[in-house]
Amino acid sequence: MSKITGPFGEISRTDLDKSNFATLVTTEGDIKINLFNQVVPNTVANFVVLANQDFYDGVLFHRVIDDFMIQTGDPLSKDDDPTNDGTGGPGYTFADEITDDSAKLVRGIVAMANSGPDTNGSQFFIITKDATPWLDGLHSPFGSVVYGLDIVDKIGKTKTDKTNDRPTNDIVIKDIIISES
Repeated sequence: MSKITGPFGEISRTDLDKSNFATLVTTEGDIKINLFNQVVPNTVANFVVLANQDFYDGVLFHRVIDDFMIQTGDPLSKDDDPTNDGTGGPGYTFADEITDDSAKLVRGIVAMANSGPDTNGSQFFIITKDATPWLDGLHSPFGSVVYGLDIVDKIGKTKTDKTNDRPTNDIVIKDIIISES
C-alpha cells in the first residue's frame, strides 16, 4: 500500500484519496472546503493528519484582516497570551507545494501561512478578497471553500484589535471533520 510520509507522520494513499473535504465547525458556523488532495498531496496530508489528531480543535481565528483574509491554525492561540498568537505550530515545517494550477490566491482559496519559503506548519488562511496577486506563488494553496463563504465573510468582518488584527471576541474552531463527500 502506498503511503504519503512527512514530518507530520504518514497517511495511506487510499485514505488521502478519500479525504476530499474538510468541514471546519466554528463558533460562527460551518465552512466546507474542497481539498486539493490530487494536486498538493503532501500539504493536504499534513492538514488531514493534524485534523484527525484533533490538533485544530479549540484554536482561534487569531488574525482577521477585513477585505483580505482570515487566519487560524496556531495552537498557541488557545492560551491566555495573545502576544504569542501567530508564532506557534506543530513542531516541524515542511516544503512548499505550489504548482501553476494552484498558484493563484483568490477569494475562497485556503492556503498555508508561512514565514518564508518551505516554512509551512499548521497555520492556514482563507482569502476573502477577489484577488491577491502579491501572494501568488508564495503560499501553498490546498483547498477552496465550497460551502460557508458567508461564514468566512462574517468572520472577515468581525471587529478586531487594530494593533494585532485579533478578533475582539474569540472565534474558535470546535472541530474539523474530514470526509469523502
